[in-house]
Amino acid sequence: MNAPFSADDRSRAVAWDPKRQVIEPGQDVCRFLILALPGFSQLSLSAFVDPLRYANLVCGRSFFQWTIMSEDGKLVECASGFTLSASGDFASAGRRVIASNRPDMVVVCAGERVEKRSSASLINILRLCRRHGVPIAALGTATWLLAESGILDDTRCTIHWDKRAALSEMFGRLRVTDQLFVRESSFVTCAGEFASFDLVMDLITEHLGREAALAVCRHTTAGHWRAASETQCTANGNDGGICKPLAEVIRIMEEHIEDPLPLSDIAKCVGRSQRQIERLFRRSASSSPMRYYLDLRLGRAKRLIEQTELPVVEIAVACGFASASHFSKCFREAFGINPRAYRG
Repeated sequence: MNAPFSADDRSRAVAWDPKRQVIEPGQDVCRFLILALPGFSQLSLSAFVDPLRYANLVCGRSFFQWTIMSEDGKLVECASGFTLSASGDFASAGRRVIASNRPDMVVVCAGERVEKRSSASLINILRLCRRHGVPIAALGTATWLLAESGILDDTRCTIHWDKRAALSEMFGRLRVTDQLFVRESSFVTCAGEFASFDLVMDLITEHLGREAALAVCRHTTAGHWRAASETQCTANGNDGGICKPLAEVIRIMEEHIEDPLPLSDIAKCVGRSQRQIERLFRRSASSSPMRYYLDLRLGRAKRLIEQTELPVVEIAVACGFASASHFSKCFREAFGINPRAYRG
């Protein structure tokens, strides 16, 4: 994680002189072509675009430019119900990708029901980007669309943690990580939401230098931005108040959902006794370690039922259950309904 502003950082951010910017005179602008899908996350998009606007402000010129496109060129509605105007449709976006003044990056912003958002026009743009060497960035759940198009095979990537299990199960050739964002050759994948801010600050630093990025950070009243290698929250969404030793145990549990480890093996991995781990869980999670582990596995199974069409027996195996009957019993005890009925 980049450290919060030091006193020296603050003084440099306040006194930063745009005349000392790292942009060479006459250097071309950096253009982003943003594809907004219905149900996109407004937070993901704003966290990416607004720092670019502040970067232009602090450097005294419009170095970053962006154009927003929707599939049909009309208003597109985000998950929060707000509508966003677009400058064109995906057909015109495709033409921009192959033009002489093509964008420097195509950014795909998605959100809810991403499994239903793929289209021939979107896939065409992604393949044109691949063919013409235009980098692609996927914010939030948009990694799913890149995977579905077939252009992410064998690529290290990330996605919002809520979709991570489903992405891994549906697209087995991907190397899915829990990082905030991953920059791999022609592809950038980002967990979205606040992680979009971390990604764009990385891009601003690359183009304008750290002092400019610090000035942007000050404008946004953010104390710091996080490194790509930092991980997202755990699947239970509650690591804010969890101590570091317990967080390490939970990380190991999450990495071994399909092949659950006995508590003795987990204890060896973290260099603690089983009794120490049990005390940590009682104090911080009001649960036993293995009950917590089971809840993690059932939570992932519930998301797989909601987000994929995988057979229940495959979901049971993917979540570490020896049989479909045992899985159904545990699921019913946890959620009051059996898996098949839950899928409805």
